[in-house]
Amino acid sequence: MNRSIVGGGSSVAVQKLVAKPDQLIKRRGKAGLLALSKDWPDTKRWIQDRAGKPQRVESVTGTLSSFIIEPFLPHLSDAEYYICVTSARRRRSTMECLGYESITAIALTAEGVPERQAREILWKAQEKGVLIIGPATVGGIKPGCFRIGNSGGMMDNIIASKLYHPGSVSYVYKSGGMSNELNNILSLVTNGTYEGIAIGGDRHPGSTFIDHLLRYEADPTCKMLVLLSEVGGVEECRIIEAAKSGAIKKPIVAWAIGTCASMFTTEVQCGHAGSMAHSDSETADAKNKAMREAGFIIPATFEELPQALKDTTISDERGQELLYAGMRISDVFREDIGLGGVVSLLWFKRWLPSWAVKFIEMVLMLTADHGPAVSGAMNTIVATRTGKYLISSLASGLLTIGSQFGGALDEAASMFSGARDMGLTPMEFVDNSRKANKLIPGISHKIKSVNNPDLRVELVKEYVRKNFPSHSLLDYALAVEKVTTSKKDTLILNVDSCIAVCFVDLLRDSGAFTPEEADEYIKIGTLNGLFVLGRSIGFIGHHLDQKRLRASLYRHPADDIVINIADLSQPGVLGKMHEHRVNVFLLCDVWTKRKREMFYPGAPL
Repeated sequence: MNRSIVGGGSSVAVQKLVAKPDQLIKRRGKAGLLALSKDWPDTKRWIQDRAGKPQRVESVTGTLSSFIIEPFLPHLSDAEYYICVTSARRRRSTMECLGYESITAIALTAEGVPERQAREILWKAQEKGVLIIGPATVGGIKPGCFRIGNSGGMMDNIIASKLYHPGSVSYVYKSGGMSNELNNILSLVTNGTYEGIAIGGDRHPGSTFIDHLLRYEADPTCKMLVLLSEVGGVEECRIIEAAKSGAIKKPIVAWAIGTCASMFTTEVQCGHAGSMAHSDSETADAKNKAMREAGFIIPATFEELPQALKDTTISDERGQELLYAGMRISDVFREDIGLGGVVSLLWFKRWLPSWAVKFIEMVLMLTADHGPAVSGAMNTIVATRTGKYLISSLASGLLTIGSQFGGALDEAASMFSGARDMGLTPMEFVDNSRKANKLIPGISHKIKSVNNPDLRVELVKEYVRKNFPSHSLLDYALAVEKVTTSKKDTLILNVDSCIAVCFVDLLRDSGAFTPEEADEYIKIGTLNGLFVLGRSIGFIGHHLDQKRLRASLYRHPADDIVINIADLSQPGVLGKMHEHRVNVFLLCDVWTKRKREMFYPGAPL
């Protein structure tokens, strides 16, 4: 920092600060080069008094040129953290700290801790419920919050790796050097590091990979996990079990370092005390294979780790070419994946089988429009004829989508799949719904019936039966339809519910999703998203039609409105109409030639 200090915005001016040189790491406190709880003017003066002037620290004399200014955070009385740096007193001082109830975490950066002492510290920490990071750790970092030890390096590296603000990817590893490499990679291919911890390379670390990954899993701000393990040990087995049991659900990008060890004829220790394989299952190759089989994202080599991280994002425009879930835009056209393929990449972050991609496109075409009389189209038209532009008119139509209009896909998928999963027969499903006084979503049609089927439904059934590897939920829904149509021939499976159950079959039986992923996509609104995307095409068409026809302000025809005024025969009632309740009903089912003329003036009937 130059001696002429500028800045001091409103946020800086009102808070207490900490100032220190970005030099002399681990010696600043002893040398009196820490300014604590200073306001902005005092901080400026403190830096100016020291910047560019000779400073002696122990036996070294030099000039301070770079300083760090950070917010001063008061020490909370119920949460303390201790960092043990000096190896000579590592056990005594650490055990002493474990006697204080307010200390919840201890970082042991000291190296060379005897294994017996490390096990003793670990046992005591577990008894006290204290998190131990280390021994022999470089520390950890949580951008925008804290850093332990020398994690992140000097200020130039912190800026280059964007460690001054939090991202959404958390990692855990052993080595400090590789932690800095991960910070750099994450800054280049993701939105950055949320938290990173190096647990240390000793044989008995105070905390393990799974301890920190479970913390990250419980933090909703963290969206993706990165694990760099290494040859030796079986800690990865615990992570695999956690992923299989559902304790960890977030995507894990992982790599076990030390694959070169298999090239040697004798046992190889790769740097850290614990990095030696004592069995085939502890080799890096075996670990990578097991983690890949468990569903982790495992690159072919460490050099391909950045690309693996890219593939977990929706799109990335920072390179020379736009990427959709890791696929180059040029390859999108070269492979001719179509609109369905683009939806599969951006919504599901994977390229689905060709029959699934074609089904997505089929759904978009079938749901694109259902005439101008339906609620959403009518709202779009009315808004357009009031002079609204495209976005407002489209939004007006889309806001009508719900359980009564177009939004039954999610509910139908949930109810049909839930009933089938519970083992209910079609008859039991119908009877239970009747007893609960609950309508089955997607069953019934105002016009179509068993003898006058909806051709859209027939097209979907034909395609699914011909191309899907399995269509068990569709078969179940059709069995339900047989029960309902035996009561009334218009209680048929309509196009919304038909699409819904078929899409559940796609999610569960395509082989592209785990059962948990399939259920999650049903719950978060994916199926209704298909209707919204498809129907937007039709709504835009209606908007453009009204603009092209220069349609005037819409007014609903009076003969389509019923006004019910009570007791008109009573004397004086017309003079007291304000005392009577007036009910106005809009009869949306009436579609006359006059109404068509009002919507599309001049158009042929």
